[in-house]
Amino acid sequence: MNAPDPFDPKVRRRNRAMLVVIAALFLGSLVVAGALRFSGWRPAGLKNHGELLDPPGDLRTLSPVLADGKRYAWQPIDRTWRIAVVAPRECGDDCMKLARDVDTVWQLFGKDADRVHVLWLCASTPCVYPERAPRPATLRLVQPSAELRGNLPRANAAGGSPVYVIDPNGFAILRYAPGSDPAGLRADLAKLLKLK
Repeated sequence: MNAPDPFDPKVRRRNRAMLVVIAALFLGSLVVAGALRFSGWRPAGLKNHGELLDPPGDLRTLSPVLADGKRYAWQPIDRTWRIAVVAPRECGDDCMKLARDVDTVWQLFGKDADRVHVLWLCASTPCVYPERAPRPATLRLVQPSAELRGNLPRANAAGGSPVYVIDPNGFAILRYAPGSDPAGLRADLAKLLKLK
């Protein structure tokens, strides 16, 4: 009876090399993923255009008063998102452009537009909205409230009118600096509207 031949050294080296390559691919991908994660890199589709507020502005306990004197309720069960515009005291060309931009963003939501309220946070009484600006169907004029503005991070910063996204529960989660591109607001809110 013939004894089995020992492994061919060439085959053994080739198998070991293949095992080293597989281990290097596996461990190398883990190292690259870890490096990307800890460097702060995120895929473009996961980035938001607005500033993520941490901690978010908590408006749940506030009950804003509308221009007609009625209270605005947050009603989380309705899953309504809000675009809150901190309006300036006097509405000039920048204010008019902002009102048009917000209306355009609102209209682009199409069938989901009813799930987005536009809150125009007035700076003075009587509450004024630009006369020649289009009015979204879900526009709500909110009477001046120092407490409401105080719970919105950097709402009174100089340089224009910031815009906020408020979630259905009443948390201000995103802030857009004055003069921000409205396309970023639309993109961020479109992603949020897909959440159930």
